[in-house]
Amino acid sequence: MNLVKNAELFAKSKHAGQFRADGVTPYSKHLDDVVNRLKSLGVIDEQLLCAGWLHDIIENTDTTFDDLYEKFESEIAVLVSSLSKDMTLPRKKREQAYIIQLKEASFSAKLLKLCDISANLSELKNYEASKSKKLRQIKQKRHYLSIIKNDLVGNPHFPYVQSLLESANLIFVKYGQRPLSIQSK
Repeated sequence: MNLVKNAELFAKSKHAGQFRADGVTPYSKHLDDVVNRLKSLGVIDEQLLCAGWLHDIIENTDTTFDDLYEKFESEIAVLVSSLSKDMTLPRKKREQAYIIQLKEASFSAKLLKLCDISANLSELKNYEASKSKKLRQIKQKRHYLSIIKNDLVGNPHFPYVQSLLESANLIFVKYGQRPLSIQSK
C-alpha cells in the first residue's frame, strides 16, 4: 500500500470516534481538509502529505513519536513532532515552547501549519462557542501565522500560499482583527 494511503488509514483509525468542536463533524474531515489544502498548493511530496494526515496524532491520540518513527519514515515522525505541542507542560509554558518550535520549524512544517490554520479558520463558522472563545482561537491562529508567514510568502514553488493567507485575513477582519501584512519579500 502506498505511504500516503497508509498514513490516511492510520490517522483515521487513531482519530476514530473523535469529533471537531461542533461535536458532529468527524475529526478525519479536518485531516482531509488539511491534506487537500496541501495538494491545492501543489504539494506532491509523500512525506509532507503523510504528515498532513498525521499532524494532530501525537497531541490528540495515544500515538507517540516512537510509534510514528517505527511505522513511518523518520522524516515524517520529525515533521509531525515539530508541529506537536508538548502536552506534558502547563498551558502557558506549552504555548511558549510551541512558539519557539514554530519559529525553528522547517519550511515543510510551516507550510503544513498554514494549511492546518486555514482549515481551522474555515471551520469556525460551524463552531458553536461564545464570541470570546472564537476570538481567542482567531487571535491564537493569527499569532501562529504571523510567526511563519515571512518564511512562506514569495516562495516561487508555492505561489498559492498568498491566497491562503488572504483568506485567513478575511476571517481576521471579520472578527475585528488586523489583517497580516503578506507582501512578498
